[in-house]
Amino acid sequence: MLLRNNIPLTYIFGKIKKELLFVIAYSVGIVVLYQNFHVTRISIPIAVPALLGTIISLLLAFRSNQAYDRWWEARILWGSIVNDSRSVSRQILSFVENPYNLPEVERFKERFIKRQIGWCYALSQALRGFNARKGLEEYLSPEELAFIKKRRNVTTSLLELHAMDLKKALMEGYINKYQQVEIDKTLCALCNHMGGSERIKNTVFPVTYSKYINMSIHLFIVLLPFGLIEYFGYVEVPVVIAIAAFFLLVEKMAVHLQDPFENKPTDTPTTTICRNIERDLLQMIDDNKIYEDKPQTALAPIGSYYIL
Repeated sequence: MLLRNNIPLTYIFGKIKKELLFVIAYSVGIVVLYQNFHVTRISIPIAVPALLGTIISLLLAFRSNQAYDRWWEARILWGSIVNDSRSVSRQILSFVENPYNLPEVERFKERFIKRQIGWCYALSQALRGFNARKGLEEYLSPEELAFIKKRRNVTTSLLELHAMDLKKALMEGYINKYQQVEIDKTLCALCNHMGGSERIKNTVFPVTYSKYINMSIHLFIVLLPFGLIEYFGYVEVPVVIAIAAFFLLVEKMAVHLQDPFENKPTDTPTTTICRNIERDLLQMIDDNKIYEDKPQTALAPIGSYYIL
């Protein structure tokens, strides 16, 4: 996501650079032909583009709300992943008893919690279309890496390893049946959050709806100079540019927000969220590798902005 508040105008208008060049050339051409060469004296009532602009504004507002709802739902899901990752780690640490300080029990706790960190990173990478296995060797054992290597869905496989460990813990007497059920409920919640994120990722925003709004905006821009030229003359050019830029930017904002896992600056900051989860969970097991100063993972640098 964008990390700074003072976003430069070059970044903002760079998103609609091609469209603005067309609007500038078109509006200048119309006013020059109208004022100097008298090639065309076509003008239309200002009410026509005004009415069309009002309709487009309502459509854009609805589209922007729907796009923001998708982005906000993704953020809520990842907020729940943070909470449930902390919860499952706390349950493992508090439920699993080790009165004799057996090293295998402590290894079980550490293995489970580090696997949860790996699950978060794997889900983040998978949603953005990257290799979900990348970097997991830091959190998984060679046996676990060999297990997920045979599976297509890495995140589901990691939850399966969680379940297998829970069953083993029950059989070994580390936890009782009721504790297993409670931990399993948290794992089910994590699975639901994963499914919700995948639903947003795989559900395409209606293409026809986007196309129709885009066509309407271009029709509005084509008609706008003819409605303003009698009133503004050459001043019509900056007025048309300003109005067109507003509509184009709102449309572009909705396009970016509607897909929160597409590796863009407007993404849900899943990498940063994963780093926060890693920091908290390693702290819970008192691991010495708490990466307070771990460098940010910049997946796609854009000047001083990064996708996180």
